[in-house]
Amino acid sequence: MAAVAAATRWQLLLVLSAAGLGVTLAPQPPNILLLLMDDMGWGDLGVYGEPSRETPNLDQMAAEGMLFPNFYAANPLCSPSRAALLTGRLPIRTGFYTSNGHARNAYTPQEVVGGIPDSEHLLPELLRTAGYASKIVGKWHLGHRPQFHPLKHGFDEWFGSPNCHFGPYDNKARPNIPVYRDWEMVGRYYEEFPINLRTGEANLTQIYVQEALDFIKGQQAARRPFFLYWAVDATHAPVYASRPFLGSSQRGRYGDAVREIDAGIGRVLRLLQDLGVAENTFVFFTSDNGAALISAPKQGLDLTTAAPGHLPGEPSPGVVNLNLRPDSGWSFISTTVSVPQNSSSPTSDGPGREPGGQTCPEGGSNGPFLCGKQTTFEGGMREPAIAWWPGRIPAGQVSHQLGSIMDLFTTSLSVAGLEPPSDRAIDGLDLLPAMLQGRLMDRPIFYYRGNTLMAVTLGQYKAHFWTWTNSWEEFRQGVDFCPGQNISGVTTHTQEEHTKLPLIFHLGRDPGERYPLSQAMVGAHSPSSGSPQSPSPISQTRRTWGRR
Repeated sequence: MAAVAAATRWQLLLVLSAAGLGVTLAPQPPNILLLLMDDMGWGDLGVYGEPSRETPNLDQMAAEGMLFPNFYAANPLCSPSRAALLTGRLPIRTGFYTSNGHARNAYTPQEVVGGIPDSEHLLPELLRTAGYASKIVGKWHLGHRPQFHPLKHGFDEWFGSPNCHFGPYDNKARPNIPVYRDWEMVGRYYEEFPINLRTGEANLTQIYVQEALDFIKGQQAARRPFFLYWAVDATHAPVYASRPFLGSSQRGRYGDAVREIDAGIGRVLRLLQDLGVAENTFVFFTSDNGAALISAPKQGLDLTTAAPGHLPGEPSPGVVNLNLRPDSGWSFISTTVSVPQNSSSPTSDGPGREPGGQTCPEGGSNGPFLCGKQTTFEGGMREPAIAWWPGRIPAGQVSHQLGSIMDLFTTSLSVAGLEPPSDRAIDGLDLLPAMLQGRLMDRPIFYYRGNTLMAVTLGQYKAHFWTWTNSWEEFRQGVDFCPGQNISGVTTHTQEEHTKLPLIFHLGRDPGERYPLSQAMVGAHSPSSGSPQSPSPISQTRRTWGRR
């Protein structure tokens, strides 16, 4: 295997150097830092148009690196998307998927006992062969039984939890979620690691930041390349922030959590610069799925889509509108907004009142996109994404490459000089040509829900083979994954089949998936000989890629 060969070359160089044979050691392989957010939406960053502009460090990261406005999760739920990141494979291949209708192996509530299969090769396992030390900080979400432990799958260190901070539970009937340091359980959420549900106060993000800083310092002192997977969960409901950040944002408790994460990432990037290793560290920021909008009716309007006197989807005063057409670049329009630095004026609903007069304590923003987490519309799977590698990735660039969270697996291996496993299908692409040379590659994006292929994107076109938000039963109980976003024939509460005639949108002109196109507008044509119509590019893609 190429990974073993790479490790052998490194060992040979070390032996020759130690023997005093005058061999100069090759440069240390680049460090790899993947920053994975939890339920953070595409529209949550200032650089993506969030009008309060409360993510200065991430915005600066984008200014010094490369922005990917067309970057996708592999699934609209947490655990399958995380499995895809670490394996480079679609969840349907690993059996790690779930939805309302299907569940197999995907780890969501405590009752599920499955996890990541031993047969899968995870990123830290492969990086270990090239001499990397690997650590996960935060949420694992790929199984809580011993055989699924991160240290059984290539990680050398772990501080965090096997699951999100669900609860609190009655610890007699159902215990709270544990927190681990490596193999040792050091406490539980809501107990040794308190989260105040009333105020939202918790120090977990600060702990996670310090864990990252300490790991980076330790590996740099040891002169060992590192892989750090920083998977914080403060933006997953119930959101939390530490006391200095509570009430500090324009967007309630959720905005407080985003601000604290942004500040933490700023500290990590500054440490890389202070240690002189920034130019030898590949950093990528993204999220596991779109923002959860299920409780949005209680939380207020989304600033990126509505303001007083304006309908959702209509441009609003002071809102940053993004032009996503690939032929016109990346432009900000109507960016003037007048807001105080700290909107902590007291209200009956808590701090952070929105312009519309409603609070938004736990809701993220999916920008102009339809719906959110748990759906295969753009709001459920299109994610914020920033690549940063000073001196290697050109600063201030925007790539319109279609990207996937699975690409982080293949790209990270490429950064380390390794090849992906050849004994299985790998769905992730190597994005280094797009990052370093500006090359664009044609590729589809698949939108799965459970084991059903719901939609596929190729270029600017997206074809829905099925449309579905959630069931009528859930909807009547107040569960709504697309609050305030009713698109006739698109946002449906029964699973609508379009496999014979896909429902097609042009995402460049209609990123909100509001205006379906006719088949004639997407390339299908009738030859002059009178032969049957040629299939559309989307139909061809579904046939060819579906057999991989």
